[in-house]
Amino acid sequence: MGTPLGDFIRAKRDGIQPESLGLPDRGRRRSPGLRRLDLAARAGISVEYLTRMEQGRDRNPSVPVLNALADALGLDRSERDHLRYLAKITGGACSAGTRPAPARRDVRPSVLETLRLLEPAIAVVTNRLGDVLAHTSGYEALTSGTGLLDADPPNLTRYVFTDPRARSFFADWGDIADEQAFDLWLGPSVENAEWLTAELAPLAGPEFTRRLNRHVVPRRGELRLNHPDGPELRLNRETLDLSSDAQQLVVFLPVDERTAQAVDGLCHRSHGRLRAIS
Repeated sequence: MGTPLGDFIRAKRDGIQPESLGLPDRGRRRSPGLRRLDLAARAGISVEYLTRMEQGRDRNPSVPVLNALADALGLDRSERDHLRYLAKITGGACSAGTRPAPARRDVRPSVLETLRLLEPAIAVVTNRLGDVLAHTSGYEALTSGTGLLDADPPNLTRYVFTDPRARSFFADWGDIADEQAFDLWLGPSVENAEWLTAELAPLAGPEFTRRLNRHVVPRRGELRLNHPDGPELRLNRETLDLSSDAQQLVVFLPVDERTAQAVDGLCHRSHGRLRAIS
């Protein structure tokens, strides 16, 4: 049985063309990408050790080995961070008696006060599982008519993968789907597994499972939305990481004047107030 760490290494290896590294063409092979032999040689480790890592039979690689693999695979900073994180949770899965705390669904009063001061701007607090924990009236106006907040409690990950309206609302649905799937790796592993197995995976189907296991590190660029009541909206996202709570506060800012005017119109039509859902 594989591990998240092994899956990530194998996925990155399969995505590299040997020619891009100046390696010779060794002819037709059964699977695409870089051979284990070539990656092991570039990283300075044995093929046998690399095989054990990819297959989940070695779950505690040293920091020098991880750094060597990151160099050999040409990982960028975000991908290196993900590699180290996967090594941590993969090794932790073998530690007896460890059980991460469940995801917090309550929002600290100081964070709620920050949201209140942001009104009527567009802002939301979520956890790594995608639970929408609190939001401003501006966020409610932005998502009105899309179904995102209809569930009780609302969850962005479930919405993206199971509600057909999400594919219309998010102009770049594939990028958002990759973001939501990736963030699940950063959530508490025990509750993650229970929630994924019991609820999300059966509803979301193979599209979700495929994206989850690809380990694509998202770039989180400009957000493009197709609001039911207006033109396409273009927004930048500023994220405040509430690491002690395993939550994040996201503020959405218009990219252009057209979006700013449309957002202003949506917010003026909304008579909602700051809402803490948890």
